Amino acid sequence: MNLKFVSIGLAAFAALALSACCCKTTDASDVVASKNLPFEMPAVPRPAIPDRSVCITDYGAVPDGYTLCTQAFADAIDALAEKGGGRVIVPAGVWYTGPIVLKDHIELHLEQSALILFSDDKSLYPLTQITFEGLNTWRCQSPLSAIGAKDVAITGEGVIDGNGAAWRAVKKDKLTAREWENQLKRGGIVSENGKTWYPSESFKLGATSGSDQNVSTWAKTKEDFETMRDFLRPVMIAIHHCENVLLEGVTFQNSPCWNIHPAMCTNLIVKDITVRCPDYAQNGDGIDIESCKNVIVTGSSFDVGDDGICIKSGKDKAGRDRGIPCENIVVDDCIVFHGHGGFVVGSEMSGGVKNVNVTNCIFSGTDVGLRFKSTRGRGGVVENIYIDNIAMCNIAQEALLFDLFYGGKSASEAFAAGENAEPTDLALKPVDETTPAFRDIHISNVWCRGARRAMYFNGLPEMNVERVTVENASIYAQTGAQINESTAVRLTDVTVIPENGPALMINNVKDLTVENFSCPEGMECAMTVTGSRNRDVQVNSAQITLENAQLSKGAASAVKIGK
Repeated sequence: MNLKFVSIGLAAFAALALSACCCKTTDASDVVASKNLPFEMPAVPRPAIPDRSVCITDYGAVPDGYTLCTQAFADAIDALAEKGGGRVIVPAGVWYTGPIVLKDHIELHLEQSALILFSDDKSLYPLTQITFEGLNTWRCQSPLSAIGAKDVAITGEGVIDGNGAAWRAVKKDKLTAREWENQLKRGGIVSENGKTWYPSESFKLGATSGSDQNVSTWAKTKEDFETMRDFLRPVMIAIHHCENVLLEGVTFQNSPCWNIHPAMCTNLIVKDITVRCPDYAQNGDGIDIESCKNVIVTGSSFDVGDDGICIKSGKDKAGRDRGIPCENIVVDDCIVFHGHGGFVVGSEMSGGVKNVNVTNCIFSGTDVGLRFKSTRGRGGVVENIYIDNIAMCNIAQEALLFDLFYGGKSASEAFAAGENAEPTDLALKPVDETTPAFRDIHISNVWCRGARRAMYFNGLPEMNVERVTVENASIYAQTGAQINESTAVRLTDVTVIPENGPALMINNVKDLTVENFSCPEGMECAMTVTGSRNRDVQVNSAQITLENAQLSKGAASAVKIGK
């Protein structure tokens, strides 16, 4: 098929935030003002960092990649904190260290050719109580953290490396034969089925003795958790309950688990960073923004082993009880390579997500492009999401996915396991506080060349995906767009070019309007409609007619084709 290739001008943000006394930037409030956002969002202030600095070499740090510099970092931070804060300078060299903890009004600044390499000695990372995957639990201390701090920053031109290979399990099917052979040479333990390599017995115990994703379900005391401490991998950058945070310019890589995890923070600016880890890195998310308010993410790239840019707000009852939504989020001019999703909401969204604006992004080689996920039991409401100007290519699964039956696997893993069954008339369950809701989501100007499925809307029969608009989109995929258990969806000026099967598949939808929908001429079957709960379906397309639409028994009365 001949495709029209669209030239997309990706607008960069007007100079983003932060002309701080120690940061070469401009005012972040200009960014928010320039976006003409569809919701009210305050200016996001930069951290207030006093104009004073120290160098870690003044406190005994040695850049030889061998000498442990943990105490030097702590002493430098403490010296500045006692004076009210300032900039800790990390010059060129390899700085080998244990955990670093930031305090009020502290900026960690990496100069060019500076590499902070965290030690692989796990005894340096004691168990601590922290939030992970939306739950309060015990994890090993993060290599770099700030807890309850005000005005903190990590800036510069250097690299922060979490030494993650020492911590992670690896799945055989994610490696080449040679990579798997090399993995086995590192020692460790292989699972009984030969499909997973564990770094230790402690890790295997945690992974196989009962867990909710990566949080143990049987351990109750700290002593219980100590028996599996290798399994309790830390996120590399944990910034929790902080106010006025800046991440700028630095490369964050090779985390033991999630790379960057800001949680319950107010006023966060992420600008011009790079986040990377191997594509086989289990739970190697780029950035997980959880229950944060007033966030700007711009000019950054992510090449990771799990979701790229992810929005969360707590899990199940714990998240609902916390009740802190993720709100006022601006994402612009970012690129995601690999990873399970480019831009993602969920699955831990029990505290709610609202007021999100995503623009001018590229997703290349991810499992899914735009990924919204949850499941029964979560609760929470995701609403007021605005997405515009997104270019994608080589998407392994869906360009656009709403999955309210998320089962904990990546989209590719779920597909390989045969869990993407065709929609049926599933029974409705009672709606209560555990029922998640996704509504009022607006997507425009989307281009995708190469995906397994163009779109998949898979709402709950008792709580449909509701009031989603997709406007001016062009997607070339193996199969077409499938809309299931959805209400008040609007597809306007959408082109779907499938290599196989119908361009549009509808199952149990209500108040669906499809206007100026385009697909290849002469398709034997351009559209299918199944299910017993369809109502008020209007399809206007030059290529879809009564002759090439297949309507199941009882669906004809619910569907109108043409003007």
